[in-house]
This record gives sequence, C-alpha cells and structure tokens, in this order.
Amino acid sequence: MVKFFVAPNGNDAWSGRLAEPNAEQTDGPLAGISTARERIRALKRTAQLDGPVTVSLRAGVYLQAEALVFTPEDSAPVCYTAYAGETAIIDGGERISGWRVETIHGRTAWVTPVTGDFRSLFVNGQRRLRPRLPKAGFYRMVSSPGVAFRESTNSFQCQPGDIQTWQNLTDVEVVALHLWVDEHLPIATFDPATQTVTSSRWSIFGLHDWNGLFARYYVENVFEALTEPGEWYLDRPTGMLYYLPLPGEDPETTEVYAPRLTQLLRIAGEPEDGRTVDFLRFQGLTFRHTDCPLPEGKDDPYTSLNYDNTRAYASAPQAADHVPGAIAWTGARNCAIEDCTIEHVGWFGVQLADGCQGNRLIGNTLNDLGAGGIRLNGADVNGPLGCRTGNNRITDNTISHGGRVFHEATGVFLKHTFGNVVAHNHIYDLYYSGISCGWVWGYADSIAKDNHFIKNHIHELGHGWLSDMGGIYTLGVQPGTVIRGNLIHDVERATYGGWAIYLDEGSSHIVVEGNISYNTTSESFHTHYGRENIVRNNIFAFATDGLVALNRAEDHLAFTFERNLLITDGSPLYNGGYRCRLDTPHFSSDLNLLWQTDGQPPTSLNRGVAGADDPDGGRLSVEQMQALGYDRHSRVADPHAANLAARDFTLAPDSPAFALGFIPIDLSDVGPRARERRE
Repeated sequence: MVKFFVAPNGNDAWSGRLAEPNAEQTDGPLAGISTARERIRALKRTAQLDGPVTVSLRAGVYLQAEALVFTPEDSAPVCYTAYAGETAIIDGGERISGWRVETIHGRTAWVTPVTGDFRSLFVNGQRRLRPRLPKAGFYRMVSSPGVAFRESTNSFQCQPGDIQTWQNLTDVEVVALHLWVDEHLPIATFDPATQTVTSSRWSIFGLHDWNGLFARYYVENVFEALTEPGEWYLDRPTGMLYYLPLPGEDPETTEVYAPRLTQLLRIAGEPEDGRTVDFLRFQGLTFRHTDCPLPEGKDDPYTSLNYDNTRAYASAPQAADHVPGAIAWTGARNCAIEDCTIEHVGWFGVQLADGCQGNRLIGNTLNDLGAGGIRLNGADVNGPLGCRTGNNRITDNTISHGGRVFHEATGVFLKHTFGNVVAHNHIYDLYYSGISCGWVWGYADSIAKDNHFIKNHIHELGHGWLSDMGGIYTLGVQPGTVIRGNLIHDVERATYGGWAIYLDEGSSHIVVEGNISYNTTSESFHTHYGRENIVRNNIFAFATDGLVALNRAEDHLAFTFERNLLITDGSPLYNGGYRCRLDTPHFSSDLNLLWQTDGQPPTSLNRGVAGADDPDGGRLSVEQMQALGYDRHSRVADPHAANLAARDFTLAPDSPAFALGFIPIDLSDVGPRARERRE
C-alpha cells in the first residue's frame, strides 16, 4: 500500500512519505492536499501505482484557496483520511482579525476592513445572522401584481413603515415565505409614495398563499437594524465589517471566520462520455465554512430565463432544487464519504449529480446547513443514459439544523434517481420536509423507482414557516419504492400540509409499512392522488387535522389500508379532501384498530372542509363508514399501549391489534447505528 501524509507543517517539496518532518528538516509530510493528488497522478502516469493509496491528514486547519477537484485521471482506490486520533479540517473560510471597538446605533460593535464579498459569518463555531426586520415573526405583503398561482412577479406593496429607504438599499434582501417555497428577492427600488418594492429577481410563484392572503416575509441585511448582540453587517461599498459581540466575547480571542468559497470538494467526471471518477474515499475529515450566494445560471429558476410578468412555470419547483452542494460530485462511481463532519456550509452539504452510481455516504454528521443535507439528481427519462444517477447508499448520517438560508431545502432530496437506500439517518430541525423523492408530477414516465427509506428518525420539521411538507414526501410513479420502519414526529405547517408521510401527485406503487408517526399538524398519512399504493402495519397517532386523508379522488383505487393502528385524541380517523368525499370510496381499508383516547366513538370527516351541504362538517361514525364499505373487519378498542401520553406505543401482549394481524414495530435500531452494526 502506498501512503502519503499531509500536515500544516509540511512542505510540498518533500516526499510526503513521512508522517512528521525528519530531524534534518529535509523530508516529511506534504503541505497541500492537492499536492498529494498530483503525486498520485504522477504514479499512475508512470505505472508505479500497483495498489490502494492512503493519504493521511495530520491535525490542523487546511485553508483552501479553491475547491479540491478530482477528475477521471484520479480514478484509483485512494482514501483521504484523518490521521488516527486527530482532527483534520478542510476550511473554505478566512479568519477575520484586526478589530477595533466602536459604538454603532448605541451598541458596542467590532469593526474591521475586509476584502471580498460574503453572505455568511461564523463566530466561535456558530452561524451568526445578518440584521433582519421584524426581529421576530414576519411582515405581510399588502398586494402584488400577478396573483395567479404560477405567475411570477418582481414587485409587491408593503405596509407603510415595513420597508424604508435604508442605507445600501440594493443590498437588502426580501425573504418571502409562502406555499412550499422561500423567495429571495433583493431590493432594486422602493417607492415610498406607493409603498412599492421592486426586486432584481423574479419570484417563482405569485406572492400569495392558499389562505387568501399575500406572502409573509422578512427583510435581511438592514444596516439600521444592526442592534442585537450576535448580528453582523458587511458594508460592501466601504469594505467595513461590523459585528455586535455577545456577552463575554473578546476581539482578541474570538474566532471569526468569513467564507471565501462556495464549494470545498468536487468530483468532475464526464458521465455522458463514459469518463467517470472511481474508487475515491474520504473518511473522518471535517469540511466547514462555505458561503451561500443566491445561485445563478441554468439551474436557477429565478434568473435562468427571460422573465416577464406573464411567464408561467411548466412544473412547480420545490426543495431548493436550484441550490448545489458544498461537496458536489458528477460522474462519481463507487466513491464514498464516511464518518466525516460537514458543517457551517451555505448550500446543501453533499450533492450527487449526473451519473453518480454506487456511492456511499455513511456515518456522517451534517449540521448548520444553508440548504439541506444531501441531494441526488440525475438525468430524467429523456436524458443520456450515462447521466442517470442511482444505486447509492445514504445511511447512518445525522442531518440537522438545515434550511438556515434556503428554508425550503430538505434533509435528503432525491430527484430523477433510482435504487437508492436511505436508511438509519437522524434528520431533524428543518423548515421543510425531511426526505423528498421524485420529480415528475402525475403519472408521466419517471426515473424514480426502487428507492428504500428505512428506519430513519425524522422530527422537528416546518416550525410553522412553510406549507405542503412531509416527514417523507414522494412524487410521481415509483414502483418498488418502500417506506418502512421510520419514526416521524413533530411536523408543524404554516397554513396547510404538515404531514408525516405524504404521497403527492401521482405517487403510485409504493409500500408504506411499519412506520410510527405522531404530533403532526396535518394528517399522519396523506395522499394527494395516486394509485395502487399499499399502507399496512403502521401506527398513526395524534395528528391535529386527522390521521388519514385522500385529497383527490380518481377512477381507480388510490391505496389499500390494512392492519394499521389509528389513535386519536378527537381528530377524525379519515378525512376526505378538496376533491374527495368518503361516501364514494376510492381507497380500501380493513383490519385496522381504531381508538379515541377519551373513550368516545371515533369519527371521520367526509370532506376536508365542511360545506353548505354538510352543516355538521360531514362527520361519519365508524358504523356509517362500515356501511360504505370501509373497515368492515376493523375494531374500535384500546390498543393497550405502554404510555400514550409519553408517546410510547409498545403494545402489551394482550393488545387486540395482534388478533387483527398487526406485527409489533421495533424501534430499537431506528436512526444511526454504531459503526460495527452498519451494513
């Protein structure tokens, strides 16, 4: 085995074959990771590489002037790893120093000149926020031209006083939250006479929500709002950086980093031409400090087209699809990131793009993410075969504190990809969905199939910021896809749609089994429309709007619902939707155990919203549902769970669920496993 060493005290003129400098200071480790890459390339060119290679990084911070890039010529069994027992940090930032203390807006501030432009700042290992208004909550737009659903706009009217002619007004950013997206709209002009705000970017949708109101929003990067400890402001015209310190912070000892890069590591294969990058592995490393500029170019729906105020989208973007990864791979085959830490980044943590197959993302910690954790995307059904992405393993990762800039991002996002295993991950604290899979609306041909979502622990989603989300979300026809053994809880919507498992438009041929969900503001299980899904042996409990819903009825069977436990504290068991009445069955349900915790008879709601012809809300008793053909062999009975108040759903041996064929759900191995137990 060939071994190279890299160290902060190394020298790129040395051999790199020693872990430490020798006594004569004539040989030792290399100084740069890219130099190790070049040495390996040289060995390949001269046919001297006859086995695997290990590149060990000694403890320290490796500040990067540019992203590390690996191309097809780097294909070889090479592992870049932290030296045993040491922490090696690949850093895209630059430490800020030279502070002087001044008074700004009556507060103590640190001030220093800087070069360059950046939208993020990290202090003592924490993301700090640019000054925003309002300090808590949101403003509400008064009106906006172009209110059609898919009609974009670049202007709106605000309430008097919400927007003002602030210093560096064109550096102020409006962040609008509505539907399932957050719109980032830098201000171009403001007319105080009409309270009209015009942006340099266009919205993706009309700036309204389903509740009949216009979008909520906040404004960010307002110098006059620099008033709270922990806030910072970069005055771009003068190059001055301002920071209001937290109590106890000292300008001489506080570590302040500004990111200089957007990406730290790229694999740049050419899969359309069959030139992939194979067998690279990154283990035990820390990647940190990248920035979050608003993406621009062909992948950014806000800037990539010639807009006018009548242009409508052919498909609805979601999940921060336009945002790349701080680690971004194209054409990677049989590569891996294992036991690494990815933190304080501005975009997604990791992106596997076109032509990525057979890769492993295992045992990593991803936190403080500008967007989401991991995203996969490849060619669609009309794209080149070599650019299709699939058969990757994403397991045993912890993904948390995401969507800090791009709030619509998800923990794991899969677009046009197949055969992936997403298992034993812990995903929490995001403003949108935990896992999202699929990209074809309705029943059109799709690449998505055979994706398995197994034993993930997903919780603390939404926080009331966005709508139309799920702990696990699917879209389109996905034969062979399985959602099994997941624990999902505490999903909070803004105006509608905070579901645990959400089968959206056209989701079909999916198996949902052995999951437990509770504490969601919308139903535990929700299907917009789809066909021939199987939902069995789940526990759905304590959801504000109800436990199960079909939103739109079509002339086929949407799903079969059997051997599930439905536990409610008064909300409906089943809900009809805006195009579905329960008195015309479009799903099949039977052999379920039904229970309302106050002992009262549980009911279902014929329609999601009561109408004039349903003055009582269309409530249906279990007996009425049975007369319609639902739950004819189901039972209403106490499930004998260990402690429903504590959300412990362990069933006693005498639970009546077992007589209906229910199989106990084992949560002991949900979430990340110890290294020796990973598959």
